[in-house]
Amino acid sequence: MASFMVNNVRNGLAKVTDRFEKTVVAYLGQRRHFDNIDVELLKTKLPDSIDTSSLNSALSALPDSGCTVYAILNRVLFKCLDNPKPYSSRYLNSSNAHILFKEVKDLKPPKGIENLQLVLLANHDDVLPSVANIARSFPCFSMKTKQEGWKTVQLDIIVMDQKPLSDVDIDFLNNLVHSIRETGRLIDTPANLMTTSALVEEAKNVANQLNSIATVQFNAIVGEQLREEGFGGIYNVGKAGPQPPAFVVLSHTPAGATENFALVGKGVVYDTGGMQIKGKTAMPSMKRDMGGAAGMLQAFSLLVKSGFKQNLHACLCIVENNISPEANKPDDIIRMLSGKTVEINNTDAEGRLVLADGVFYARNHLKCNFIVDMATLTGAQKYVSGKLHAACMANSEALEKQMQRAGFYSGDYLVNHIFAPELHFKDLSSEVADMKNSNLGNPDGPPTAIGGLFIGAHIEFGEGINWAHVDMAAPAESGERATGYGPTLMAALLGQFTNVPLIADQQP
Repeated sequence: MASFMVNNVRNGLAKVTDRFEKTVVAYLGQRRHFDNIDVELLKTKLPDSIDTSSLNSALSALPDSGCTVYAILNRVLFKCLDNPKPYSSRYLNSSNAHILFKEVKDLKPPKGIENLQLVLLANHDDVLPSVANIARSFPCFSMKTKQEGWKTVQLDIIVMDQKPLSDVDIDFLNNLVHSIRETGRLIDTPANLMTTSALVEEAKNVANQLNSIATVQFNAIVGEQLREEGFGGIYNVGKAGPQPPAFVVLSHTPAGATENFALVGKGVVYDTGGMQIKGKTAMPSMKRDMGGAAGMLQAFSLLVKSGFKQNLHACLCIVENNISPEANKPDDIIRMLSGKTVEINNTDAEGRLVLADGVFYARNHLKCNFIVDMATLTGAQKYVSGKLHAACMANSEALEKQMQRAGFYSGDYLVNHIFAPELHFKDLSSEVADMKNSNLGNPDGPPTAIGGLFIGAHIEFGEGINWAHVDMAAPAESGERATGYGPTLMAALLGQFTNVPLIADQQP
C-alpha cells in the first residue's frame, strides 16, 4: 500500500534529486495551465541535469486535446487534460477530474522505480475534485502475496489562479485523501474478513482515533438487543447472517451547537439476495453493498477532523443479507422501528429496510433536523443517472439545489431524482400491512425513486426537516475497485460548518 502525502506550493517545488533514480515525476493539468506555467517552476522539481529546453520541447508537443507526453527517458511525463468546453455541462465541473482519475490510476511503476511524484496544476475551485480523483486512483486493499505498485506517492499542488491554499486546507486535503482511501479499503475487503462484527470494530476504531482531537461517543446495538429495542428492519434482515447485525452510532456534540445532522449509511457487508437469491453473475461484487456505511463513516471522521461546529451523528445499519431457516421469507410481515408494518415481497430489497430504521432513529431519537442517507440501493440507479452520477432524492427544492451544488463542486457527482410521494408511494401498497418493501409488478414510479420513498415513509417523507436520499450504487465502484464515493460529497455539502476555507467558502 503506497503512502500518500499532499503538499502545497508557495515558493517553488522541492527537488527530488536525491531519489530521482527511483522516481517518476508526472505533471498533471489542463492544456491552458501548461500554456501559462513558468517552465522554470516545473524545472525546480527535477535534477539540474535536466535542462529547460527539454521541458520546453515536451510542452510544445502537447496537443490541444488530452494526452500523455513522455520526456527524458520516460521518467518525466505530462498528463494533459482537455480544457473546459464552451458548452460545459451543468452536471460536470470544469476540473475534468473524472478524466484525471482514469489517467492517474493507469500509471504503473517501471522496473526499479518505486516513487511517484505528482505535480497538479489547477484552479482553486478545481483542487477539491482533482485531489479526490487522484486519491481514489491508489486503492489500499490487497492480499497479493507479492505487493505491486508505488511505494510512495507525493502530490504537490500549484494553484493557477492566485487563490492560495492555506495550511488548514492542506491538512484537510490530506485527511480527505485518507478518508477516500479508507472508504475504498473497507469496501474492497471481502465479507469473510469484513464481517458485521469487523465493521463495528472499524467504526469503534474511528471513534477512538477521533477522541484524541474531539469528544466522540460510540454506541452499538447488536444482535438480540436490536429485536428487543424494536429495530425490526435491521434485525430481521441481519438475523440470518453468520455474525449478528448491528446499529452503530458515532456522535460528535460540540459545545454551542444548535443544529443536529445525521449521516445514515447502508452497511450490508454482503448481499446474497436472501431467500430470493441472486444469480451467479449478479452476486459477485456484493461485498460493496456496505459502500454507504463506509462512505458515511469516513465522512463523519473527515468532518470532525475539520472542526465541525454542529452536532453530527453517523448512523450505520450493519447486516449481512444471507439465507438460513431464520431468514426473511416472501410474505413475512415485520414491524419496523417506526411502528409501521411491512410485507416483504422481495428479500433482495433489504437495504431500504435497514435504512428506514436508521433514519427513524436519527429523527426521533437523535432529534436531527438534517438527515442524509446514502446507499448502494438499487441496480436501477445506473439507468437513471449513469455510472458517474448518483441519484439524489430530496424533500425540498432548496435541498435539491444544495445537494446538486455539493455534487458539482466535489466531483462526487449526483443528479436530482423525482420526489413525488403522492404519485409513487402507492406502488408499495399492501392489502395486509402498511406497505410492501418493493413493487414486483408494473409500478407507476421509477424503481430507484420507489426505494427512496420506502425509506422516507418511515419519517413522513421528512416533514418538518431536511431529508435527502443518495443512491450511489454505480458511482461506488469502477471496474473491480471501490471509488471511495461519499466523503468528498459530504465535505462539500456541510463544509460551511467547518474551519476549512476550501469547503467553508463554497456554500450556496
